[in-house]
Amino acid sequence: MPLVRDARLAVGLLRKAVATRGARRDLHRALAARGPLPENAFRIAVYFADGAVNMYQMRQWYAPLRELARTWPVVVISRTIRGSDALLKDGELPVAFAPTVRDVERVLAEQDIRLVFYVNQNTRNFQMFRYGRRWHVFINHGESDKMYMTTNQFKAYDYAFVAGDAARARLSRALWDYDLDRRTFSIGRPQADHAVGEAPFADDERTVVLYAPTWEGDRPSAHYGSVRTHGEALVAALLATGRHRVVYRPHPRSGVVDTEYGAANARIIAALAAANRADPSAQHVYDTSPAIGWQLRSADLAVLDISAMVYDRLAFAAPLLITRPSDPEAEVDEAGYLSACEWLDADSSGDIVAETDRVLRDPEAVGRLRHWVQHYFGDTAPGASTARFHAAVAELMRRWDTWHAREGDRASRHS
Repeated sequence: MPLVRDARLAVGLLRKAVATRGARRDLHRALAARGPLPENAFRIAVYFADGAVNMYQMRQWYAPLRELARTWPVVVISRTIRGSDALLKDGELPVAFAPTVRDVERVLAEQDIRLVFYVNQNTRNFQMFRYGRRWHVFINHGESDKMYMTTNQFKAYDYAFVAGDAARARLSRALWDYDLDRRTFSIGRPQADHAVGEAPFADDERTVVLYAPTWEGDRPSAHYGSVRTHGEALVAALLATGRHRVVYRPHPRSGVVDTEYGAANARIIAALAAANRADPSAQHVYDTSPAIGWQLRSADLAVLDISAMVYDRLAFAAPLLITRPSDPEAEVDEAGYLSACEWLDADSSGDIVAETDRVLRDPEAVGRLRHWVQHYFGDTAPGASTARFHAAVAELMRRWDTWHAREGDRASRHS
């Protein structure tokens, strides 16, 4: 078996090398065709040191950042070949390819960057922290109760934009000597104001169920993924009714650690295709679209793992079921929404139809949902989160002006 494992590893490395070579070629062609970015044009940078596999973290911010850029122009500082290639192909925001520290310094010399946003905790973020005279702001790539949301790495940033009261309570429990009032801004979920796309199926009598599991995780404490434990049974049960439509949106990293998890994912995809061949009117969807929006808006019920997707859905104030992790070592913070959510155990996955009917019709479940929406996101009226996002940026720009003026005063006194 070690020989088989080594062969698979070699094949995987070869495929990665070929893909990277192609991405490098495409990237250099695109950069040459575009030409240099205009100097002194941008005030906000989004720092992205990841490759294409984590592009979902950037894509969910495209619409809010495009709107923000009308007031404060935004550029993405991208450090990797494949990440930069994906960003340029998306074409949503201007991109500065900066593979080396010298390249980063060149971008900062050419642009008047006052805020730097970070969507994840990549270790290469530390290379950017060396540059002062600008605010480093963690905006994250979603709201959740995963342990990731309470890491002490929050302290590395000047400020953090968080969703609401639940995030503040979570951080106050976990972080020592952290000034929440000074260093955090509650902005809700601006992405909910930009639910992009239209559902690729006709509106009919079918009940639409979104199943969007996370990946398998890279350690027991993060084993939240349900594809192997819940997914096949619940999808099979929904496909069999003839009155449900499944929208299956697996995490893009599904199977990168556990090949069996990837195999289960592939079987679900195949089952959807077979169901559509048997009944074309079913219009089940295997969703790999880059943006999330219509999926959350159009589903009657969402079945989700413990992940940021739970809170993306919660921001729409719409019914959902949460899969309970089967690994007893998976860390579950039941101090927040997960203390009162609608759980789906692995051994109940085959009863998903009854569970769906219960959650959609239970007035007590609806009341609990409303309470937790307010706790996590505050005002979810259309445009309210975007207004708070813009207000937070404006306040940090005001603080930048204050410190910049102080520095100018010091320089004049010593000249």
